[in-house]
Amino acid sequence: MAVLDWIVMGATLLGIVLYGVWKTRSVKTAESYLLGDRDLRWWTIGLSIMATQASAITFLSTPGQAFDAGMGFAQFYFGLPLAMVLLSIFVLPIYYRLKVYTAYEYLEGRFDLRARTLTAGLFLLQRGLAAGITIYAPSIILSTILGWNLSATLLIVGGIVIAYTVAGGTKAVSVTQKQQMIVILTGMCLAAVFLVYHLPEGIGFTDSLNVAGKLGKLNLIDFDFDLSSRYNIWSGLLAGLFLFMSYFGTDQSQVQRYLSGKSLAESRLGLLFNGIIKVPMQVLVLFVGVMVFVFFQFAKPPIHFNTANVAAVEQSAMAGDFASAKTRYDAIHAEKASAVTLLAKNLREGISFDESLVSVEALQAQEKGLREEVDAIITKVDPSLETRDEDYIFISYILNYLPIGLVGLLIAVILSAAMSSSASELNALATTSVVDVYKRRIKTDGDDAHYLKASKWLTVMWGVIALAFAAGASLFDNLIEAVNIIGSLFYGAILGIFVVAFFLKWIGGKAVFYGALVAEFFVVVVYFLNYYNYIDFTYLWLNPLGCIVCVLFAMLFQSILGSKNQRSTQLAD
Repeated sequence: MAVLDWIVMGATLLGIVLYGVWKTRSVKTAESYLLGDRDLRWWTIGLSIMATQASAITFLSTPGQAFDAGMGFAQFYFGLPLAMVLLSIFVLPIYYRLKVYTAYEYLEGRFDLRARTLTAGLFLLQRGLAAGITIYAPSIILSTILGWNLSATLLIVGGIVIAYTVAGGTKAVSVTQKQQMIVILTGMCLAAVFLVYHLPEGIGFTDSLNVAGKLGKLNLIDFDFDLSSRYNIWSGLLAGLFLFMSYFGTDQSQVQRYLSGKSLAESRLGLLFNGIIKVPMQVLVLFVGVMVFVFFQFAKPPIHFNTANVAAVEQSAMAGDFASAKTRYDAIHAEKASAVTLLAKNLREGISFDESLVSVEALQAQEKGLREEVDAIITKVDPSLETRDEDYIFISYILNYLPIGLVGLLIAVILSAAMSSSASELNALATTSVVDVYKRRIKTDGDDAHYLKASKWLTVMWGVIALAFAAGASLFDNLIEAVNIIGSLFYGAILGIFVVAFFLKWIGGKAVFYGALVAEFFVVVVYFLNYYNYIDFTYLWLNPLGCIVCVLFAMLFQSILGSKNQRSTQLAD
């Protein structure tokens, strides 16, 4: 990066962090540290909720997802607006009436301490893993692309997050996220503008849409009901609804955002704001990925986007094979660029199908074959190297094609997203650890100063754990899917516990405890059966599966336990 880019990136990040520390300089009590001063307005809540979910993974992986598979991933979010409405009606009033610190605090009053501890434990396990990935994801990609040392990058990203989260607690997270979200949205809009600007002469925005649509990248909705299909309208509206109900309604990293609201009305507006804005934002990010795809139909993309893998191959005995594949790839791309230009011209003139489309599709297939050939070469050089490179596509465009200054801003966008989501996770992990475990089971008679100090030390502890997990992690097929998979392994059972708590008043704590254990076991078994190809069942459906199994077994156990209790009572009489 140029000097100006470093200045822009550093000034942006430093300004956000200093602003957050300054705004929270008066935080002196445990309640203020964990919940802020309960004075946040709806726009801050809404932006904070969005920033918590929109990690760096969103802005690294989502464009790559669209580049590879088109806009279909947007269907994943279709259940989100309905989830926000349902939570606003049924869940928020309960949390506000009881004035809880955490979502799990409510469960002890409704069931017992065992149910509260189990649910908090499931949250700590899944969110602790996710926190590691949200730090690792931008660090591994930035270190690869920019040539930074991975360990140093992890320490920089994680260290900054830990520092200002420890300093100001939940309010520092919320007020910095508002600034981070503004930077993120500004950066993505500028990226979209420059993608259109960089299209070759004679190819306009409408032409790019025509080409993207003809090549299958703008297919937004799939109405086919298929449990093996990850993204269709049914998985989004039904399975996604369960995921978002659990994530926004029971995950402390989100619950903590709106429990800091000035009033129930402000928190409701913040949730609804997220429900209205989140889907268009994801469509924008996906559209940027589609535009990157169109751009690289004309500009020559790398045969492999992970430059570290390319460097390893070029220094190996397979360098000749790689150079041969690259030469053939360059020739095919030049031919394809001409064919795509002709296709755009024909589409502009109303010719919906002609030989140019057939030619483009044939050349795309040849390019794909050469990419697979290079993947095989990389694997021969070092079987441990990850050959999937979709997560490197967008940042490759940023570094190679955006003007000086904007590159620094977009890198700041990625790091801001990493910081915002990681800070929320660490803050929520610390709050849950203090309120649901430490204060309830370990140190029940401490004063406010003691719990404030414990909150800060537990924030540091979870930050170190996240960094340790990040240091040992490796790339999944796609980073944004990795986070959603981890969530889906736990969210179903957690949501099932809360569904029973809210709506099935006749079920007690022991029954829901065992029902949740059965549901979690069932979900893990199904996931691994799918992972090893014994069944074909996409991860999104794990959320309703876990919830339904938890509720059904809780009902079953309650009927058994209720019968036993009734018989015992009769014998005693």
